[in-house]
Amino acid sequence: MVDYAEAGVDIAAGDQAVELMKSAVNASHNATVRAGAGGFAGLIDASALKDMKKPLLASSTDGVGTKVAIAQALDIHHTIGQDLVGMVVDDLVVMGARPLLMTDYIATGKVFPEKIADIVRGIATACAAVDCPLIGGETAEHPGLMAPDEYDIAGAATGVVDEPKLLGAHRVQAGDILIAMGASGLHSNGYSLVRRIIADSGWKWEREVAEFGRTLGEEVLEPTRLYTRECLTIIDQHQSGVHALSHITGGGLGANISRVIPAGLTAIIERDSWTVPPVFNLMRQLGEVPWPALEETLNLGVGMVVVVAAEDADSVLKTLAQLNMPAWELGRVVTAEIAGGITGRLVQGAKGVNGGGALLVGEYQY
Repeated sequence: MVDYAEAGVDIAAGDQAVELMKSAVNASHNATVRAGAGGFAGLIDASALKDMKKPLLASSTDGVGTKVAIAQALDIHHTIGQDLVGMVVDDLVVMGARPLLMTDYIATGKVFPEKIADIVRGIATACAAVDCPLIGGETAEHPGLMAPDEYDIAGAATGVVDEPKLLGAHRVQAGDILIAMGASGLHSNGYSLVRRIIADSGWKWEREVAEFGRTLGEEVLEPTRLYTRECLTIIDQHQSGVHALSHITGGGLGANISRVIPAGLTAIIERDSWTVPPVFNLMRQLGEVPWPALEETLNLGVGMVVVVAAEDADSVLKTLAQLNMPAWELGRVVTAEIAGGITGRLVQGAKGVNGGGALLVGEYQY
């Protein structure tokens, strides 16, 4: 006779993982949460929405891609959860939305309770940092479909924005200023390229790299910086001045900034306005990757971009400095006619958005 355990699914291990992660999950909860761990679904009190003129619910879902393969190779699992929160929740804030809740999903070949708990603790800690309660999740054991040490993670979040405060291309005007917020590293995009470069180079993740002051593996596993609190602060303090936000994820600077630029306008991105962090230049050199290919895959040190009215740019930069967020003026928004006379690499129609464009000009500093 065959039971579920002999088929490869260990219910007891799953229950143990839940017990190990429970305190961290509960610590992510705020006053809106109405159901604790163990329910069939999570509940929050959404009564605050009734005070909005026209509340719009925003939803986002994502994973962290093949970065999990490096976490598995190094047996380091407590950081990957922050990457998930960054990829999901910071896609909400670009609309001006405040996060209300998040859920996660982990698929694995075999449940190792401590490993699963490490992953979820990372998610919950990051959720607490951005005041987005983790109110539910699922761990699915897939024997025969995934190897015992393999796993993948995904998450979904919901937020809310009052329609009059909705950010986006409809607010952007010629003369607006682009403000960049610095990335913590590679974040969670382009890891198929990164892993291929490292595999072909013969480098090992354990290799000490002087430019990083730590190992290669530690550098590439650096968690994605979280921007939600800083973005919501500048939105609150500069409501009329903040016109749009762009989360720099897959596709790089040009593709993501062009998504929030309306037809007839172009964002001019000054490549020499910052110094590209060493990890990106290392990937370029090891893989002999040309700059255009690199900038359409990796963030190159820019994690979030604010499109702000020119008269508010200095005060937004001051606010970000007070929040200890590295930030600088990245460029400006001009008419397409003016951009037509400037030499650079033009990106348009990225991610299925046929609006304005982004023109990358100058040379990178590294």
